[in-house]
Amino acid sequence: MSFLILVRHGQSTWNLEKKFTGWVDVDLTKKGRAEAKKAGFLIKEKNIKIDFYYSSLQLRANDTLKIIQRILNDKKTFSRAWQLNERHYGALTGLNKVEMSKKIGEDKVFEFRRSWDMKPDALNKKSPYHPININLYKNIPKEMIPDTESLKDTYERVTKYFNEEIKNKLEDKNILISAHGNSIRALCKRLFGLDNDQISNLEIPTGNPLVIELSKNLKIIKCEYLDKERAKNLVIF
Repeated sequence: MSFLILVRHGQSTWNLEKKFTGWVDVDLTKKGRAEAKKAGFLIKEKNIKIDFYYSSLQLRANDTLKIIQRILNDKKTFSRAWQLNERHYGALTGLNKVEMSKKIGEDKVFEFRRSWDMKPDALNKKSPYHPININLYKNIPKEMIPDTESLKDTYERVTKYFNEEIKNKLEDKNILISAHGNSIRALCKRLFGLDNDQISNLEIPTGNPLVIELSKNLKIIKCEYLDKERAKNLVIF
């Protein structure tokens, strides 16, 4: 038996501004840091010893994890992987979701955000928001850096990394992953066997730990959000 704890980063500055963020590296807000701190205390109450920590390359997820580790008084080094990054929103990056809803319609924006295999237009490589122009991603081979992604694309890179680097450790170790709404949705699709319609309805709240208890063959015994007041419908039960 083991535990997998999934935490979407606390509220970011672009979450607050309702912008499509994707691979742009933005910081946590004051509220986001408070969410991360509360997440740390909620995890501490469960008294689960974490053996391995993972995060994306992105600041908002890294800082959320650092705050949680500080609450847990755990100084282990954590693994950072671009494969756990948020979904790349292509040409939508940096645009305001409310303004785009008015411009192209709420249904179209929802389709871009939640559909399984639809991807926005590619982001121009000259854009300052393109990952090839962001120093954080300088060590990733350029041919692996996307111009845009669907949730399906995100699922494929996230689950490949999970299967290669994390899955086997879950046979007898406890793992915490601090990542993003769409990378966690991808993991939930893999773990819970969600279909494409279910995944479109799955929403991951910021800074609310999802604790999943697993058997050795990765069958889910139990799962719960620790902050009950902000728990979302997991669709699966």
